[in-house]
Amino acid sequence: MMVKLQPKENTKPSGIVQFFTTLLLFGQVWLRFIQGKTCDRKIMEHMVTAGPKSLSPVLLVNGFAGMIFTIQTARELVKYGALDTVGGAFALAFCRELAPILTASIIAGQVGSAFAAEIASMRVSEQIDALYMLRTDPINYLVVPRVIACCIMVPIATILALVVGVLGGILIASQFYQVAPEVFLESIREFLEPSDLFAVMIKSFLFGIIVAVNSCNWGLSTRGGVKQVGEAATAAVVSSWVAIFVVDFFISLLLFEKPIL
Repeated sequence: MMVKLQPKENTKPSGIVQFFTTLLLFGQVWLRFIQGKTCDRKIMEHMVTAGPKSLSPVLLVNGFAGMIFTIQTARELVKYGALDTVGGAFALAFCRELAPILTASIIAGQVGSAFAAEIASMRVSEQIDALYMLRTDPINYLVVPRVIACCIMVPIATILALVVGVLGGILIASQFYQVAPEVFLESIREFLEPSDLFAVMIKSFLFGIIVAVNSCNWGLSTRGGVKQVGEAATAAVVSSWVAIFVVDFFISLLLFEKPIL
């Protein structure tokens, strides 16, 4: 009687395991950041990847999102004769929520997948083991510079996305609904408070941490071959999107929800 031996498959870590390993990696990054253990020459390289190289899709998507949102909002406000407040409605939804989420999601798809694939390739080709042989900490060398780069560039990209989105909203409001640009901007000023912009920056900073740490963790935990590298990149993007929306919910609940008296 012959027994067929099945090839041993590489088992992927479960979502719960990945969640806790991501938290552990974040703690290690935070500790090294406090200790000043960073690879400075790599930070600028990753800032270019997370910033200028990913800026075009960020601005394009946010510009069209601002125009689409203005069309949908103005169409409803016309029915109630409140077209002059279209800028305020735009500010409350697009500036507070849509622009930061869109920006972080695009960066997660472009930058996060690249981080995960690059580190995963190093893992399966045993380059990370070589770093240990050279007495180089992979977290200092690979993870910390990427986290710092995303923490800096995601808020900057979000600011630029807000500007482009507002310009798109002004264009649609003035061309299709005869709302003067100064009226649109004045409505934004009345509804949007400085604290809202501060909250947006906090969100963007946290989103940058999520994208970088989560993507690097998927790369470091990769086992197997080329197929697993692609799976790690895909899983990094999807899990980053989920984490971004979950964190955004709790931040919005804490910062924007006011008790009803």
